[in-house]
Amino acid sequence: MFRQTRTRTLAALAVLGLAAGCSSAPDAGTTTTAARETSPGTSPAAGSPFWVDPASPAAQQVQRWEQQGRQRDARLLKLIADRPAAIWPSAERPEPKIREATAAAAREGRTAVFVAYDIPHRDCGQHSAGGAYGADAYRDWIDRFARAIGDSEALVVLEPDAVAHIVDGCTPGEYHAEREQMLSEAIVRLKRQPRTKVYLDAGNPAWIRESWKLVEPLKRAGVANADGFALNVSNFQTDETTKEYGRRLSEDLGGKHFVVDTSRNGNGPLDGDPSQAWCNPPGRALGTPPTKETGDPLVDAYLWIKRPGESDGQCRGGPSAGQWWADYALALARNSRA
Repeated sequence: MFRQTRTRTLAALAVLGLAAGCSSAPDAGTTTTAARETSPGTSPAAGSPFWVDPASPAAQQVQRWEQQGRQRDARLLKLIADRPAAIWPSAERPEPKIREATAAAAREGRTAVFVAYDIPHRDCGQHSAGGAYGADAYRDWIDRFARAIGDSEALVVLEPDAVAHIVDGCTPGEYHAEREQMLSEAIVRLKRQPRTKVYLDAGNPAWIRESWKLVEPLKRAGVANADGFALNVSNFQTDETTKEYGRRLSEDLGGKHFVVDTSRNGNGPLDGDPSQAWCNPPGRALGTPPTKETGDPLVDAYLWIKRPGESDGQCRGGPSAGQWWADYALALARNSRA
């Protein structure tokens, strides 16, 4: 998510690419067929408040490797498969996956985590390009998204990259006011659902390095009506770096809380050339497992918003953005200390 002024020259892309983090394409690589069952009390997520998708690409990969006799790899990959990660509902029909996830989460007494990612002119036409055709189409999509949640308990991360791309200039100026209005309306609509929390994405510390530049755009985008903001979506900044950044931004926003994507930040960002740091960087690791027990009163949760093992884009031999990449997933798990 997240994922940069990529409409400009390759050199400009290099500078912004590090920061943005290229968000995944919605719902890429997911299915609705249950892949396997985990014995109660044995899953790493047994005590998690968040729902684990039993049909995730990681869960299905575990099953395939077990059948192939790759038991060691399957055990490692359970570090991903058995932990909760956000669902990215499709742009065409978000309702089925949302209803499936919320119903399953309710049966377990857990919270389903979603990413709403369909803003017009998404990702500046780069790896995760797409989005609704216009403001009316987006309003309709958000309305259907919210109605599908109903009165279930849910957490929604709203539009990775959307505000930061306003600040970095990647999104053309003529779209700024409309985008901020759409985001503001989306927050209000989602918050009409009685048990839904909403966190508006605010990029990451390596992207918009001066956090104050985000303050007014976030305000115009309606962050006051949200439960808070989200940081580090699809990026690799460490927990401490991200929390320090979040505290500064929170202070400028009147004490707003935030959530942090810890899905792939276990080894922090890739050193060296910034242009190579955001897209499928090697040597990365899973970060802090999803939890509400953060030890910081401003941090509401650590979440796996980016689904570990899903590609950032066609770089370093990876598939298209959002597609499952088993080898990369296995490397994340192998490098993990979580």
